[in-house]
Amino acid sequence: MFIDSHCHLDFPDLAEDIDSVLQRMAAAGVSHALCVSVTLEDLPRLRSVIAGRQHLFSSVGVHPDYEDVQEPTIDDLVSLADAPGVVAIGETGLDYFRIKGDAEWQRERFRTHIRAARRCGKPLIVHTRSASDDTLRILREEGADAVGGVMHCFTESWEVAQGAIELGFKISFSGILTFKTAEELRTTASKVPNHALLIETDSPYLAPVPMRGKTNEPGFVPLVAERLAEIRNTSVAAVGELTSRNFFDLFKHAA
Repeated sequence: MFIDSHCHLDFPDLAEDIDSVLQRMAAAGVSHALCVSVTLEDLPRLRSVIAGRQHLFSSVGVHPDYEDVQEPTIDDLVSLADAPGVVAIGETGLDYFRIKGDAEWQRERFRTHIRAARRCGKPLIVHTRSASDDTLRILREEGADAVGGVMHCFTESWEVAQGAIELGFKISFSGILTFKTAEELRTTASKVPNHALLIETDSPYLAPVPMRGKTNEPGFVPLVAERLAEIRNTSVAAVGELTSRNFFDLFKHAA
C-alpha cells in the first residue's frame, strides 16, 4: 500500500479525467491521497473532487505564490478546516524564488496559517523555496511544534531537514528524488529517520523518472517509493508500509 501525501487532483489536468486517474491510482496500489488547497477561491472545486470518496482527503490554505487572491484570516481557516475530509492546514510557507521584492505579506500569511493550525489542532503542509532560514525561524517563533506537519516536496539540505524534524515535522519526497541532478537530495533522503518519511507526487507536476514529460498523477507515487527504497537499502514494500503509517500518524483526522 502507498499513500500520495500531496497532490492537486482538482487541477484541470487531473480533474477532467478524474475517474480514470483514480482507477490508475488504485491499480498501482495507492490507497489514499491528500488533495492540497492552494487558494480559498478554489475550495469548492477541491471539495467536489473529494466528496463521497472516503480515500481522498483535503487541506485548507493559500499557497505563498498567490498574491492577488482572497487573504485568509485565522477565523476563515479554522472554520473551513472543520469541513468533512479536511485533515490539514496549508499549503502554506515561503517562496522567495518566484516572488521578488518585499515578502512581508508572505511571512504574515504564513504566521496566520500556523496560528490557525494551532487553534484547530491540525498539522501544517509547508512549502519552502529559497527561504529555509525564515521558514524555520517562523515555525519556531509561532510554536508550530505544537501541531507538527510536513515539509512537502522537500529539496533543501540535510541541515534544514534536521531543523524541521526537531519541530516534529515530516519530510516528504517527490519525483524530484528520481532526477539525475538530485544527488544531494538523495543523500539527504538516506539520512532522514524512518519516523519522519513521507512520499508524494505533487501532481500534476514533477513526474518521476521514467514518466518525465507526462502529467504526474497519484498512481506514479510507487516510483518515488522505489527510488527511496534503493537509496535506503530496503524494500519497496517496507517504504510503502512505513510512509503509510507515518501519514496516518501525522494526519490523525484521516484515520
